[in-house]
Amino acid sequence: MSLTAAFIYSDLYYVNLGEHVFPVEKYRLVYERLLHEGFITPENTFFPSLAEPEDLLLVHTANYLKDLDNLSPSSSTMFSELPLTREIVQGYRLYAEGCILVADKAMERGIAIHRGGGFHHAFPSRGEGFCYINDVAISIKKHKKLSRFEKVLIVDCDLHQGNGNAFIFKKDRSVFTFSIHQEDLYPIKQESDLDIGLADFAGDDVYLHLLEEALRDIKKKFSPEIVYYLAGADPYREDQLGNLTLTKEGLMERDRLVIGSYVKRSIPLVILLAGGYAVKVEDTVEIHCNTCRIATACSR
Repeated sequence: MSLTAAFIYSDLYYVNLGEHVFPVEKYRLVYERLLHEGFITPENTFFPSLAEPEDLLLVHTANYLKDLDNLSPSSSTMFSELPLTREIVQGYRLYAEGCILVADKAMERGIAIHRGGGFHHAFPSRGEGFCYINDVAISIKKHKKLSRFEKVLIVDCDLHQGNGNAFIFKKDRSVFTFSIHQEDLYPIKQESDLDIGLADFAGDDVYLHLLEEALRDIKKKFSPEIVYYLAGADPYREDQLGNLTLTKEGLMERDRLVIGSYVKRSIPLVILLAGGYAVKVEDTVEIHCNTCRIATACSR
């Protein structure tokens, strides 16, 4: 395993959502900034294709996937809060394959970063919360099927609880789900293996203290072969969808804490950018870029 960070990206991640709070342009902007700064090179960047239907079926029901393929608005698609177009559905298949690829590269290199992904609200038979396809669950189930690894830890630091992942893996003792999120907020909560629900307006000190305690507790009870880290930018104090008050510096400390915890133990680490809906899209881009910079520094 060579500890040199890999990056996964596609220009096709930029799908047209119309007027929407989800800033899909952030993927391109993060890529361009990191390319300009020299973090991205031809040697460390990999481009996904579309996820195969049989891989989607590892998590999602055939009827739900049929609704997506046929662009059929239904009770299974309406809670995604997204338009339903061919471009968007293909985009989510691309995100899913990106998540399969990023785990493959993490096993090879130690750290791999998907400049996309983290669609943790999708359930087997429905989409939710800007998530049509659960890329995280598909990636985990695909690699477990191939016997690439068995014991998996999900560290979900998005503003919103990873309800889809909690539901999908609730009976799977080989996958430990941990979510630290704002409590009084979407979604309706599922039960993760460990949940930390934060009060409105919780800031850096409370967040980092509870996160550090949680990582220490998890270390005592679970030994993963790989970690999926959802490094959401939405706990930021200027995010439009939440009421946590973390600063950019606090989010950088969060990243150092999580990334450092597993790099020093030589546990392969997948990093997914997940959510981020700041009033100024450049703030979301900067937070995501900071995550990538920290991961790259840890991999050297």
